[in-house]
Amino acid sequence: MDSLTSLTSFVRTAETLSFVQAARLLGISASAVGKNVARLEHKLGVRLFNRSTRNVSLTAEGAAFLTRCQSILEQIQEAESELTSSLSQPTGKLRISLPVIGYRLLLPALTAFSRLYPQVELDLIDEGVDVAIRSGELADSRLIARTLGGFRFVLCASPAYLAEYSAPGSPAELAAHKCIFFRFPATGLIQPWELRGMRLTGDFRAAAVMTVNNIEAAIRLSAAGMGIAYVPDFVLREAMDEGQLQEVLPGCCVKDGHFSVLWPASRYLSPRIRCFIDFIAAAEIPLSPASASPTT
Repeated sequence: MDSLTSLTSFVRTAETLSFVQAARLLGISASAVGKNVARLEHKLGVRLFNRSTRNVSLTAEGAAFLTRCQSILEQIQEAESELTSSLSQPTGKLRISLPVIGYRLLLPALTAFSRLYPQVELDLIDEGVDVAIRSGELADSRLIARTLGGFRFVLCASPAYLAEYSAPGSPAELAAHKCIFFRFPATGLIQPWELRGMRLTGDFRAAAVMTVNNIEAAIRLSAAGMGIAYVPDFVLREAMDEGQLQEVLPGCCVKDGHFSVLWPASRYLSPRIRCFIDFIAAAEIPLSPASASPTT
């Protein structure tokens, strides 16, 4: 327990860069915090802090050690939470990663979750997450996945564009149209258009080709009459309801997709993670029906 006390004193001092502030958080004296940290430094044989009369700062070794210690304390807190917390009252910070394509669709569900569980703080980040929501195929066998629902890709254009250039009668006629392609930010690859009987990529001959790396940009450009876009159906609902866009070549797109919620393959889950997984899987997300069986 002495080691745990020293680790806790070190972490709180590192987070506040103050022995006094750490002492207030821990409910002990500043001198006790200083002694705990000094005892830890002596045991490790390395200086963790640079000290002056006014300031405290981490050494390079201290900064590296901090990350591991924070993880250790977090695991201890989660172990305690398993024993003392109720699933109906989860608390703490929940780190979630969302795909850019899913923000418009999923944020209402996250808002509903926050209202239902106000003691859980949602932190939308990209790394070091507790739970991730992804679209497409899942390759990491170290994660457990639960399917949330499916969607399909469609071609769309504005009424003004179709009035000026006429709607294509077949996929082959797209070569004579302005086409707006999407480039995956992570890979730099252009998303192909998977159509019935053919597969179109950004290098096919078109009257004009625009390429963007943001789905929202593709929708806005298409609504502005700049060309035909290939996007998931759920991002079009508002624009189609308002008459800004309409589907082109209905039924010709053969590509489907789905969203899944993923989490580490761990024997124990904290109440907030378990609660969120159950909530998001049951939420009425406006996607096509899909099975929700876990896979590993």
